Parts: sequence; C-alpha cells; structure tokens
Amino acid sequence: MTPINAFTSDSAGALPLHVLDKATFAAWLDAQPAATQAWLSSQQFTAAPGSVALLPGSDGLAGAVLGVGDRADAHAYAHAPFALPAGSRWQLANTLDAAELANLHLGWGLGSYRFARYRKPARLPAQLAATPSPEVLDVLAACLRVRDWVNTPTEDMGPQQLEDAARALAEAHGGTLEVIAGDELLEMNFPTIHAVGRASHRAPRLIVLRWGEETAPHLALVGKGVCFDTGGLDLKPADGMRNMKKDMGGAAHALALAGLVMARQLPVRLTLVVPAVENAVGPDAFRPGEVITTRKGLTVEIDNTDAEGRLILCDALAYASEMQPDAIIDFATLTGAARIALGPDLPALFANDDTLARQWLDAGEQTRDPVWRMPLWRPYQRYLNSGIADMANAGSRMAGSVTAALYLERFVDEGRTWAHLDVYAWNDSDRPGRPAGGEALALRSAWAMLKARYG
Repeated sequence: MTPINAFTSDSAGALPLHVLDKATFAAWLDAQPAATQAWLSSQQFTAAPGSVALLPGSDGLAGAVLGVGDRADAHAYAHAPFALPAGSRWQLANTLDAAELANLHLGWGLGSYRFARYRKPARLPAQLAATPSPEVLDVLAACLRVRDWVNTPTEDMGPQQLEDAARALAEAHGGTLEVIAGDELLEMNFPTIHAVGRASHRAPRLIVLRWGEETAPHLALVGKGVCFDTGGLDLKPADGMRNMKKDMGGAAHALALAGLVMARQLPVRLTLVVPAVENAVGPDAFRPGEVITTRKGLTVEIDNTDAEGRLILCDALAYASEMQPDAIIDFATLTGAARIALGPDLPALFANDDTLARQWLDAGEQTRDPVWRMPLWRPYQRYLNSGIADMANAGSRMAGSVTAALYLERFVDEGRTWAHLDVYAWNDSDRPGRPAGGEALALRSAWAMLKARYG
C-alpha cells in the first residue's frame, strides 16, 4: 500500500481548522472578529462544498475554514489535504459528531492518496492532527490497497503478484492459502481458467484463501483476476487495451474486502477465490468457435475471446457453490455495457436474493458508496444460445451487462444466495479525493452490508 502522510499524533503547532457547511457558516461567522468577517466577505466565501478559505494572522497563517456538503459522505472532506498548504498541520477547531468525525478522517485519508511507486508525489498533503479509529484505518487501508493494486502495471502485478498479495493477507491474519497453477488446473477440473490463461508466459492459477471458524456462517468472495486483457485473438483496439492493467480490479476488490473481514474479525468463515490469468495472444491462445466443457459440466462455445472474464469466473463460481456457502459475492470489471448504462462511479449490482440486494443498497445510501441494482432478466438468456453447445460466452450486443450476469448465474447452484458487482475500478479524471486511476467502488458499502448481515 502506498504510504500516505495524512495524519499525525503531534498537534504542536497545528492550526485551527473550522469544518462548516452553508447551514452552519452564518452563525459561526457572526461570532468571529470583524477583521475575519471582512476578510471572508471580500472573497464572497460561503463554505460551499469543496471550498477552502485561509485565515490570515499577524504572523502569517492563523487557520482555515473547510466548506463541506453532505457530512455523511467521506468525500465531502477529501479536498482538504491538497487544498490546504503543502505539509501544513491542522487540528479540528469545532465539534463534529462521531459519524462526521469518522467521515472526516476517512475522507482526509482518501484525499491524501497519490500513487507513488514509480515517482515521488509533486507535493505532500496537509496533515490532520488526529487519531482515527481502528475501523476507519482498516477501511482506508482496504480502499488504498485497491487503488495501489489497480494502478500497478501488469509487469509488476501479474498472476504471481496477486498470489503474493493473497499470501501476505493470509499470513497477516492467520488464514491459509491454496494455489492451483498451470496444467494442474486441468487435473483439478478448472478448464476455463486454464484456457484463458494458457497463452501467457505467466501461468494461470486459482488462488484460494480460507479463514475463520468452521462453525461460523460461510461467506465466499470471488474476484476476477485478469491481470492484462489484450482481448485474445479477438484483439482489442489500442485505445481499448490501454488501461487493461485494471482488468484485475474485481480481484483487487475481493482481496481488499477479504483483508477487511479478517482485520475486523467479522464472525464468518471466509473463502476467497481468485482466478488469476493474463489473456494473451500466442500460439496456444484459445480461439473463437472452440467449445470448452466447464467445471460445472456445461459446454460453452467461445463466441468472443474478449469475453474472457466470465469464463474464468464461471469455474470459480462453480467451485464456490460446491462449498455451499451462506452467500457468494463476486466482483468483476466485466462489461463496458455497465459503464455505458451507469457511468464510471456507479457499479451495477445483480443479485438473485432480494434481501442481500436491499442490504447492499441500504449500505450504499448510508455510506454514500452506492450501487445500482440491475435486472437478471432471464428471457435474455436467449442471447447466449449456441448452435453446438449448452451456451455461448457472448452473442448479441443487446443488454451486455445483463447477459454477462445471466451467464455467471448459470454456474451458481440453484437456491444459493449470490450477488455480482460489475465494477469499473477506475477514475477517468482527477477529482478531490478521487485521483485519476485505480479506485475502490462499493467496497465501503460492501463492508457495511456484511457488518449488518453478519456482525
């Protein structure tokens, strides 16, 4: 995880920071000296969301006012670290309730992030003199892990590195790790994972992390780990391939959430399943028109080699279903269709269980880390029909995210609670607290949902 200089336990010399919104600003301003009132009035400062006003003193800077919007949204505070002077130190000067304070701390941490593996940041963030709660720090660490993993180029984040990340989490929290790699995937009946990854010089693998008490409710997390996606023989155009280091974003989310579950000691029996591959072009690349018999026994005709994520996930989901968990949740950067429908910030949620879906939707509203439920419209299964196999891995361009989810559902045992999140894992542009590059989306709401369900 990229280290950040967000917090300090040393409040010596820290300047007062007044965190206000438009509703509280007027009363606060009335209580300030005339010089402060005149200074802020001259700038027409109103504590609008995302604003900052520096307050002058006789010896230089005397404090600042941070304008925020929705106090329940951690990102309302995330502009502070880079809007305030570089390396300056601040201490909260007014009272926030416990939830607002947690959001301030989380937002400050998110806003302080810069990916620094290959170059130093241009400037340091401002520091907050504060001691965030252990849970805030664990949630922040999980979010920043996703960003770091997704931002890391494939040369340093291939299947082996995903395995290393899972192993580090297992060792840190007392879990166990099993890895099935290379041709052993065929011996252990994971044919689609092998087919997608066999053309790469880096062996495909299935990573399985186990943790928790056997008697606890069993939670299975599954993450799509395509460490780079060329599209295979159905090659992507250059602009479509440019950011395909991010195609392991689903695995990053599942890994980070698993780490959070273990760090917070959620009373579950956890199984994390990550199929990790590189969809490469080579003499052994799988081909359009081939038929693969999956782990579940269903035959799949390859309509398009660029619909590879659902292929590796189908064996992983079948494997997770065999364990008969209480719930299966998968994360995947699966379809461009979900982005066209909902844009980059809003992950598409598909679920076969209304209770689980409602729990996640409610958690998204509570944490301001939303998901949007999409339909498992089963008549669209016709778009996955094959003339020679049980089904095809792709087909019509109609309802692309829906048909992808319907494909995955075929590999979840009937009656097994399952949710699928089609997540972008990426910020297209720089915004306060949301730097361009890898992003954790619906990770905080997933954690809040799991706490409500199992905690």
